[in-house]
Amino acid sequence: MSYSNRPNPSRYLPRRSVRLRLTLLYGGMFLASGVVLLTITYLLVLHSTGNVVHITGSELRGPHLTGQGGAPNPAPLHARASQLRAQAKRQHDEQLHQLRVQSAIALGLMTIVAVGLGWLVAGRVLRPLRTMTAATLRISERNLHERLALEGPSDELKELSDTIDGLLARLQAAFEAQRRFIANASHELRTPLSMMRTSLDVATGKPGPLPPALTALESKLREGLDQADQLLEGFLTLAYAQRGTLPEHDTVSLAELASAAIEHQREAIAKRDLRVEEDLQETNVTGSHTLLSHMLENLIDNATRHNEPSGWIRVQTGSNDTTAHITVENSGLHVQENLVSELTQPFRRLDGERSASENGHGLGLAIVTAIVDAHGGALELEALPAGGLQVRVELPRTRAGDAGEDPR
Repeated sequence: MSYSNRPNPSRYLPRRSVRLRLTLLYGGMFLASGVVLLTITYLLVLHSTGNVVHITGSELRGPHLTGQGGAPNPAPLHARASQLRAQAKRQHDEQLHQLRVQSAIALGLMTIVAVGLGWLVAGRVLRPLRTMTAATLRISERNLHERLALEGPSDELKELSDTIDGLLARLQAAFEAQRRFIANASHELRTPLSMMRTSLDVATGKPGPLPPALTALESKLREGLDQADQLLEGFLTLAYAQRGTLPEHDTVSLAELASAAIEHQREAIAKRDLRVEEDLQETNVTGSHTLLSHMLENLIDNATRHNEPSGWIRVQTGSNDTTAHITVENSGLHVQENLVSELTQPFRRLDGERSASENGHGLGLAIVTAIVDAHGGALELEALPAGGLQVRVELPRTRAGDAGEDPR
């Protein structure tokens, strides 16, 4: 018998946060302490006031309590004493009952007050922890220079904050070292590649016809050198974009960049017999013209490479009051939903290959992601039901008057 379809009552309960647990702990401790205190008080009252009856002289005088000559009459005196003891016991029991009722009411009211105060105190105690959580959520590999910098006394929370700041500092140093290595290695590799290309030009530039084997070898070598140059250029652009600081702050037209990127890929588009649909509305953003150009060229290049013969590419730009967006869609093979989020990682391809191929080096969307993050934007990827991919980029729009944009 399957129980998987039974409702889970726990999902209707409030989230068991630390603040709620601390509040319940404070309230429970106060309730237990109050019960113990009231029990002790009740026992003290119970044993300090027994069934003791104090009979005054006036109560012993009277015709029904005295005989001849005014002497006390023992029989009525004992009856009167018993009556007074019964009355005292009733009063004592009534007082104990009132004590129990009033103590329970007071305990209930003070428990409610204690729970409320416990909720406020727990919130006050956990406020630095919430601040640390919010700051930690804001920090990513793009802004590792930020720190929690928790202020206050040198307690356990301050020690935790300083520990996290130290961890962020070590991560920042590691990321910066990795980016410097990629940039420096790319720069250094350009020199031997240039020497190899020069040597190849000298070897093939001699008079006389070249043997067919040498001609084929030259073609393969030049193709490999071109791929190496493209890979190094991709590494440099990726490292440059991941620095998180923009080298320039220009007013850039996304429509113009998209049009230029389409024109740059015109030969490859014609080779695959692709149909391009353009809906380019004028919209401006503030950022690096160089990096945004790389972003648009990579988007159009990906849409061209990962397409099918006689397919289509759809490019759209637009904006609203606060953001500008560009959407690039293309036909192609079906993309599994679980693979879409991995396409922004370096060297991830739909064909699963790790080496360079005619479908590129696998850096296109990784570069796009880095450029979008550097501009404070958002990137969304979605697999189209009929096959292909949709890439949508949203960037903060240049407000009218900020950089000379036409307010119309």
